Amino acid sequence: MSDYLPTPGDKFSFGLWTVGWPARDPFGAATRPPLDPVETVHRLADLGAYGVSFHDDDLVPFGSDDGERAAVVSRFRKALDETGLVVPMVTTNLFTHPVFKDGAFTANDRAVRRYALRKVMRNLDLAAELGAETYVFWGGREGSEVDSAKDIRAALDRFREGLDVLASYVIDCEYGIRFALEPKPNEPRGDILLPTVGHALAFISTLEHEEMVGLNPEVGHEQMSNLNFVHAVAQTLWHGKLFHIDLNGQHGPKFDQDLVFGHGDLISAFGLVDLLEHGGPDGGPAYDGPRHFDYKPLRTEDIDGVWQSAAANMRTYLLLKERAAAFRSDPEVQEALAASGVPDLSTPTLAEGETFSSLVADKTAYEQFDADGAASRGCGFGRLDQLAIEHLLGAR
Repeated sequence: MSDYLPTPGDKFSFGLWTVGWPARDPFGAATRPPLDPVETVHRLADLGAYGVSFHDDDLVPFGSDDGERAAVVSRFRKALDETGLVVPMVTTNLFTHPVFKDGAFTANDRAVRRYALRKVMRNLDLAAELGAETYVFWGGREGSEVDSAKDIRAALDRFREGLDVLASYVIDCEYGIRFALEPKPNEPRGDILLPTVGHALAFISTLEHEEMVGLNPEVGHEQMSNLNFVHAVAQTLWHGKLFHIDLNGQHGPKFDQDLVFGHGDLISAFGLVDLLEHGGPDGGPAYDGPRHFDYKPLRTEDIDGVWQSAAANMRTYLLLKERAAAFRSDPEVQEALAASGVPDLSTPTLAEGETFSSLVADKTAYEQFDADGAASRGCGFGRLDQLAIEHLLGAR
């Protein structure tokens, strides 16, 4: 892997809205011109990506008539056929147009909620046509700034109703598409519903078709709340709900920075790649879906810088993948893991056939347990951390 050149087998994908971001922000106008989606497909293929995703409005401009829509989709499909890129994931823009200023599925205005459902259904048809297997829902406007302006319990009822309706639509159409909720704590709304992985997992358990709804966690979204993203992904995997993942970089609890993957908390990025690639029950990959980069090229960059940053995401992932493999195969690391008792955590606390009565009867578990002796033993976690750092820095 010394050249760190990506191939389609790495399953790296990008959204049209990522490389296509014109770098407009709340305080400044765009610094780059719009990108043609067809050009994006060709450039990503040249870089070694395997997939491209999009919101409906990224591909087909809002307000296009049926003829215009058909022409845009035809050009896009032709580019996919020419390059071999696939569309693994699609989503719907329910946040840009002012009609969604108070939300989409949870807007107080019933007519807006109905419009939002129809907008998604129309794009689900396109997603199925292009072969997408996952459909992401980011509720960027589902929330509030004023507590008294939104009945949150009713809003959650409407959110659940919307997903139940759309799941029934997908099942009836036999599309075979799974849904993935994307949690985020704030921005653009002051407080967004389902702000973290934990909130979203709890919500999914209430859905009529919870088996077809999982998560699309994003690095920056959890880290904006000062949470541990590796823990969040591990819990998502534990629930069997990691349907898609958004990779980027973030410097802690700031605004949503969407940096190149690894260009934020590098140690966390190392831990994440190690989990994805080696966190399976047999030590193999824990996740076989797209490694999707949801980032924004820096506002300071020109078009050449856009493609350099796209390549940087993939190269950084491959570098971390190599470092994680070296870490896992290092005999000293294996010895340190054993000394720290990491493998022992997989042993059930009660042996097979044991009950609470057996535990009570076992004097060594309490009456004869040397708590002071156990407390005096170090865990060796600092050594493990240093070994990870040395592998991350290429010193081993």
